[in-house]
Amino acid sequence: MPTVVGMVLVIVAMLLTTPASAERIKDLGHFQGLRANQLTGYGIVVGLAGTGDDNLEYTTQGMHSVASRFGMQLPAGVNPALKNAAAVIITAELPAFAKPGERLDITVAAMGKAKSLRGGTLMMTPLQGADGQIYAMAQGNLAVGGLGIDAADGSKITVNVPTAGRIPGGATVERAVDAGFATTPEIRFNLAEADLTTVGRVANSINASLGQGRARAIDAVTVSISAPEGAELRTALMGKIEDLLVDPGDAAAKVIVNARTGTVVINGAVRIAPAAVSHGKLTVKVNEDIRVSQPAPFSQGQTAVVPKSSIEVQEEHNPMFKFAPGASLADIVKAVNAIGASPADLVAILEALKEAGAMKAELVVL
Repeated sequence: MPTVVGMVLVIVAMLLTTPASAERIKDLGHFQGLRANQLTGYGIVVGLAGTGDDNLEYTTQGMHSVASRFGMQLPAGVNPALKNAAAVIITAELPAFAKPGERLDITVAAMGKAKSLRGGTLMMTPLQGADGQIYAMAQGNLAVGGLGIDAADGSKITVNVPTAGRIPGGATVERAVDAGFATTPEIRFNLAEADLTTVGRVANSINASLGQGRARAIDAVTVSISAPEGAELRTALMGKIEDLLVDPGDAAAKVIVNARTGTVVINGAVRIAPAAVSHGKLTVKVNEDIRVSQPAPFSQGQTAVVPKSSIEVQEEHNPMFKFAPGASLADIVKAVNAIGASPADLVAILEALKEAGAMKAELVVL
């Protein structure tokens, strides 16, 4: 593990082992198919104060398309030099169960040489899903948090990012996405994190509430639940399942090390087998002192520069400490703090304990 230079903050999370508290099923994951869908589109922002794309070809083509919607045809071979327009990419997220007429927030970002989108207006743009179908239409005035200014002498100043902005409620949903949960043979609940213990407890909790055999864990993530057909019945059933309480399984023992910041996080599941640790430092200091040797009067000698060196060796005598069987996180932190170990030293100790087989935990280095 390389030494972290300029380390200013060290965090050791002292999470003592406590019984897991009950959590709602809805906080542990989500029902399969009930997710947001990404939308994207290509459009033109107009009304810029000379900070647009100028004469980029795809901006010109976009303006030809916009003009043609209103029955206008730009002459062939004419370059409109669009300094007040910019080609942009629009992105949005279509939530599950979004219905036509609902409003979506959209993000607009320049894709060419535009210097700023401040003050611009997005022309009507269709937003497509991954299947190529149009699900929303976007239009509106941009809210840009960045600022960019160029002076005549070539100097410039930029604050935040002036080439990206948002339009709250800037898109209108035109088509709903069929989640298909009302007609599938069964509904499935997926955990956010794979855990065999937790997925079994979720299935048991559902069976205890709905009746034995209604739910079964099919892998470390998914619980399959038999349900009657019909959107109304399944909506009520899913709402009931989401509010059931479950005691999640204990997290796996992990030690997380961020080598760039020197942050070390140890969760409460980490345990140490019997081990003895000795940690010390050797410091060598070399001082160079330059002295001038002056000859005695009338000795016909010469003044000379005489170097004088001194070497000092300091060694910290830190006592060896021993971990008892099943030492907890609090014991680890207390022992390491007792010898005044730095974050880099702590990482070295933890790595050595894992290599020696005394620490049964996953060591993750970011």
